[in-house]
Amino acid sequence: MYQRILLKLSGEALKGGTAYGIDPQTVLTIAEQIKDVHDLGVEVGIVVGGGNIWRGKTAEGLGMDRAQADYMGMLATIMNGLAVQDSLEHLGVPTRVMTALPINQVAEPYIRRRAIRHLEKKRVCIFVGGLGSPYFSTDTACVLRATEIGAQVVLMAKNKTEGVYDSDPRTNPNAKKYDELTFSEILAKDLAVMDSTAASLCKDNRLNLIVFNMNTQGNIVKAVKGEKIGTLVKVE
Repeated sequence: MYQRILLKLSGEALKGGTAYGIDPQTVLTIAEQIKDVHDLGVEVGIVVGGGNIWRGKTAEGLGMDRAQADYMGMLATIMNGLAVQDSLEHLGVPTRVMTALPINQVAEPYIRRRAIRHLEKKRVCIFVGGLGSPYFSTDTACVLRATEIGAQVVLMAKNKTEGVYDSDPRTNPNAKKYDELTFSEILAKDLAVMDSTAASLCKDNRLNLIVFNMNTQGNIVKAVKGEKIGTLVKVE
């Protein structure tokens, strides 16, 4: 069983059945799964996306300045992180929200040594604000934070997707799911798992990745225990 993990939650996962925004019941369901992992004694870091509220790349396509759009996306991740914190603390799980984008009224600034100390004290650390700089995705932020805190694995929780496929399973019913891949294969085949910067960081830092469907109850615990679910992306 992994002892310290970094869980990547997509913003889309927090909207539940709604078109956009945050669905409180969905967030609570996710928090219950995280609590199950925390109760095992595992140290948990979380990086939250913001796609349920705002996407910088989409706004850029509509003519907005990319840097401005990305900063708005960072603010969206802070909102999502606070929602996850609220649900976890309602369940009795101690948390800290740490942000790369300074906003002292609602979250601590991200400091690596402080984050590690929080984890050692069994507090769930929710990392928000991306990297605090535009042009970097939350995937890249996720891998960088995992490397900084010494996480043993990155768990990429997907919304209604069982793992990594050779094509989009939502449009191609014959899409093939991979049980195992290497980061070199992801980069060579241009598979839509994470952006190339994040994949290269995983490869260079020898950090494995598990991609799985978070909507199946108990999947996060199974991933933490090393059970075979989703797709394992490993360093060759």
